Amino acid sequence: MEIVSSKPSGLRARKRQETLERIAETGLKLFSRNGYEATTLDAIAEAAGISRRTFFYYFKSKEEILLDWQMRGFSVSLHKAILAQPSNKVPVDAVRDAMLTLSAGFRTQEFISIDRVLRSSETLRVRKQATYGLHEQALYATLVERWPSPDRSTPLRLLAMASLGAMRLAIEDWIQVGGDQPLDSFLHAAFDGLAAEFCQPLR
Repeated sequence: MEIVSSKPSGLRARKRQETLERIAETGLKLFSRNGYEATTLDAIAEAAGISRRTFFYYFKSKEEILLDWQMRGFSVSLHKAILAQPSNKVPVDAVRDAMLTLSAGFRTQEFISIDRVLRSSETLRVRKQATYGLHEQALYATLVERWPSPDRSTPLRLLAMASLGAMRLAIEDWIQVGGDQPLDSFLHAAFDGLAAEFCQPLR
């Protein structure tokens, strides 16, 4: 029986990932420097050292580069960070602390520059909002994995919605002040407000 080594396929996969990341990083830099509309596919391909045909192998459009930036690793990283939280933490604290862990890796100026691009047209704003919906679904799936009791399904769904909302507000406030202060202080404030409001008695 012939044994086929997995190394070549692993090397190819790594090179594909490296090429994808190079194209995405190049596109983001050009968007920030020249503006989204003024940046052409040909300009991205040339700056990344690839052909136009190769660009379309990885991305179908310029817009997909922005969506890749929004989605790249966030849901996977949040999933891992939540599962790594101590088992005695309540769900809301686990989500908050997982997001605080991830916030340490945010590159301020890049984040603010690309967020500005995403707000530059109605189409991009709509797609940006849709991406938050995907994050919410992924977060809910992670919470159900961590706390699988069927009785907790609806509360965990509400927590996923509220937590993503808190994160969005924290990021918006952080961007408003130019990212000069640590993002974690805004996340703490958002989750403190969330906890305080949820603990209020119904009237």
